[in-house]
Amino acid sequence: MNRVTTTILTALAPVSWGSTYFVASELLPPDRPLFTGAMRALPAGLLLVALSRVLPKGAWWWKSAVLGTLNIGAFFPLLFLSAYRLPGGVAAVLGSAGPLFVVGLAALLLGERARLRTILAAVVAAFGVSMVVLTAEAKLDLVGVIAGVVSSASMGAGTVMTKRWGRPEGVGPLAVTGWQLTAGGLVIIPIAALVEGAPPALDGKAFLGYGYMMLINTGAAYFLWFRGIGQLTATSVTLLGPLSPLTAAVIGWAALGQALSPVQLVGMALAFGATVFGQLPGRPARAAKAEVPPAQETPFSSPEETDRNVSMDLGKAKV
Repeated sequence: MNRVTTTILTALAPVSWGSTYFVASELLPPDRPLFTGAMRALPAGLLLVALSRVLPKGAWWWKSAVLGTLNIGAFFPLLFLSAYRLPGGVAAVLGSAGPLFVVGLAALLLGERARLRTILAAVVAAFGVSMVVLTAEAKLDLVGVIAGVVSSASMGAGTVMTKRWGRPEGVGPLAVTGWQLTAGGLVIIPIAALVEGAPPALDGKAFLGYGYMMLINTGAAYFLWFRGIGQLTATSVTLLGPLSPLTAAVIGWAALGQALSPVQLVGMALAFGATVFGQLPGRPARAAKAEVPPAQETPFSSPEETDRNVSMDLGKAKV
């Protein structure tokens, strides 16, 4: 599968997350964000683990717990706290700053060079999102701002560590996604019980909404997201994040009759353009390539093939 196809499939994750507000407001019980987070994560995680029929082994028990906490268990509650304490637009802007955390952490932990074009794309995307979601009445709350910043940092660290640790040999992304969602859901459940109390009564609409959130919005979306992290750079994946608030704005306009002003349309164009720009491959290092004479260039070989060739050469040398 080529890079463009992988990028498009990975982008479906934040596009799906952009539907969360619509589904929550139209189908789910009000004022139960933590219960919703648990219902998204834990059933989806258990289902993916059952489908993969693979459990963690050794160090992957604690690695899955760490990744599940960063990507889901801590991220969801902090995000919801930020959303409650701040206007939705401010919370969305704080979330769109996540790529900047990933750029810094990827340079520190993964050796991915922080290119100027990547930083520029992240800043322009965040600015474009702010044009779409911020209003003149937006007010800041210190606790909400801290929660929003930490939630972005948590998801950013989870993205980078998911890339750094990869997957156990022979284990596919379906199983690893299931491990993380299960661990994250188990973290959220006691928090939801403490803060929100007993689960609410559910009607047919709620079951439909939670079914969508579990299967599409979380199970399939996080599978595509973690799969993309494994095949693309961490910075490329995280720069797809602004598609989430943009999708939410489009759904609000199409399904809820929310108007889009010219300023918002310009902001959407800026954010989308920056997202696409961030996916473009960088220029090849011509100078570095020129230093290698044509006679020394060799076709690509796998590590196994290289080892085999070296063994054959040694054998010839002994004869």
